[in-house]
Amino acid sequence: MRNAVATVISLVLILSALPLCAASHEQAAPDPQAIAALEARANQADPRDRCFLYAQLVYSITELSVRKFAAGQVDAAAGLLRQVQSTAQKIHLAAAPRDKKLKNAEILLNQSSFRLNELLHSSGYADRELVEQTIADVNHAQNEAMLDLFQK
Repeated sequence: MRNAVATVISLVLILSALPLCAASHEQAAPDPQAIAALEARANQADPRDRCFLYAQLVYSITELSVRKFAAGQVDAAAGLLRQVQSTAQKIHLAAAPRDKKLKNAEILLNQSSFRLNELLHSSGYADRELVEQTIADVNHAQNEAMLDLFQK
């Protein structure tokens, strides 16, 4: 009897949590205007805020790229992946020793890397090299952010 009650409670909890997980994963993709505004803000930001803003930019562009690949707009998605690569390189240059949100930037880069790995597994063979290079650039930026975090 005890096992049956525990199983029912577990099942109810799991089923009630599924819509929450789906809702958080189905957030609206950032539009190109929002990305351009974020990029302008990151370029003009205080040096202590740049790393986090660039990480937000990488995450937003990654999300838009994943959605473009899913919609079959491969050329647009490939261009966005190249933009992710250039922004990830800026993160390394923007990391300041007293960055305010370095840990948050590292978390965003980790999430971006995860999404890119998902894209790698679902992409075609022709797009694999670009996605792999983008993953390498984002992982490098994440490692640099982690190193900067521990050098504080």
